[in-house]
Amino acid sequence: MILLPAVDIRDGKAVRLRQGHFDQETVYADDPLEAARSFVEAGARFLHVVDLDGAREGEPANLEHVERITSELDVPVELGGGLRSIASIRRALSAGASRVVLGTAAFTDPDLLDEALSAFTSRILVGVDVRGGMVSVAGWTRETQMRGEDAIRRMQERGATRFVYTNVDRDGMLEGPDLDELRRVSEAVRGRFLYSGGIGSIEDLRALADMRLLNLAGVISGKALYEGRFGVREGQEVLDV
Repeated sequence: MILLPAVDIRDGKAVRLRQGHFDQETVYADDPLEAARSFVEAGARFLHVVDLDGAREGEPANLEHVERITSELDVPVELGGGLRSIASIRRALSAGASRVVLGTAAFTDPDLLDEALSAFTSRILVGVDVRGGMVSVAGWTRETQMRGEDAIRRMQERGATRFVYTNVDRDGMLEGPDLDELRRVSEAVRGRFLYSGGIGSIEDLRALADMRLLNLAGVISGKALYEGRFGVREGQEVLDV
């Protein structure tokens, strides 16, 4: 299991939102590259980058920052936010992203998902963002009537095998993950998935590691790392056990 530090980009800065609300933002670095560099120097093996402007606008808006990160730092990057066409996926991969996360498009444009999975296979992850128990799309501004586990099963029927599951209600709250929810998600996923939402301490990571979920490939953390609740290397050591 790997620890993926999150670099969320909005208006050219590295920020974190509280529960996905754009009006509850904290700026942690004026330059996303410097935030990414600090994580890599601390031992990060992979970075999770989110284009928040792109998530709201429906088109990538910060690919120049992604290109700076991928060209200057020697770790793979996954990118999500605003990837709602094959053209934008190609642009993201050309900017250096090793893989991309499809959120809204995976639920609103099944033909695009089919095409992306066919063209890019293992480089495509489906982002399942859940708020109030239901999948949330369009930059977390609109809820669907689909539960997270049901969404995963539906996407697997279309050929998806890799997922990023985020509990938006817990995101940025530092109050710990919902372990019961995590187990339900694990039971639904036939491939591999990453978890995000609520990681606030090294004990939270230890609790995830102790669950021994074979299909949980990694954990995404942002605010806890920025605020020094634990370090990248320390967190990775816990997940390596």
